[in-house]
Amino acid sequence: MIKKLVEEHTLKSYQCDRYGFMRPIMIMNELQGLAGKHADLLGAGREYCFSHNVAWVVTHMFVDIIDMPRAKEKLVYTTWPSVSGAVRSERDFEIRDEHGNLKIRAISQWVLINLETRRPVRISDYVPGWEGLDERVWDREFDKGADFIPTKTHVMACRFDDIDVNQHINNAVYAIWATESVGFEYRNQHKLRGMDIYFEHEINPNTPTVRIEVAFDNENNITHHKIMTDEIEHAKIVCYWDKQ
Repeated sequence: MIKKLVEEHTLKSYQCDRYGFMRPIMIMNELQGLAGKHADLLGAGREYCFSHNVAWVVTHMFVDIIDMPRAKEKLVYTTWPSVSGAVRSERDFEIRDEHGNLKIRAISQWVLINLETRRPVRISDYVPGWEGLDERVWDREFDKGADFIPTKTHVMACRFDDIDVNQHINNAVYAIWATESVGFEYRNQHKLRGMDIYFEHEINPNTPTVRIEVAFDNENNITHHKIMTDEIEHAKIVCYWDKQ
């Protein structure tokens, strides 16, 4: 079994924002891609799961940005399954520069669901021998996420290119919706330093728009977000910022 997956990539300019920092959606895309590739190598990837009528679904993704990567940096990406339970499995990630300095760390929680019932199943029933390493990049518990009273609402379109091969809005898009919903001026004056994403319900690919409810904690440079369609809450997101 390949306990860890390690890859090296140079950050391209098109993956960066106007200031040359890595875009939030690129962080999410890279982590999601690593998880999928490693699952393939471990014999529990997309094709295997589809053939058994199951799929991995992420429920939590906590990202801590120590030093946001910049364009042209050589980065080393590492991921591994850590804690493994009956129906939940956790996966850790590191992004370091070529000198070994930690740039980003992240932890995530996943469940294996039946594609017909959309309900979790026992991992060992479908992926025998699945286990994690006794190693964590970040000692933090997964919780349900605190509720909040929104002070602003932002509407975003669901684009055709937001739909992935699993026929739902890709989870990485939620990072765009959250960070864009604070407004251009706020975004221009702040640099992202972390995200807590709590995924709750999938979004149908034929959904024309979503509503992002936002609350600002300006004293602590924190923003809170809910991704909504009608009265359905699809995700909660907490964004942590530094003044630009």
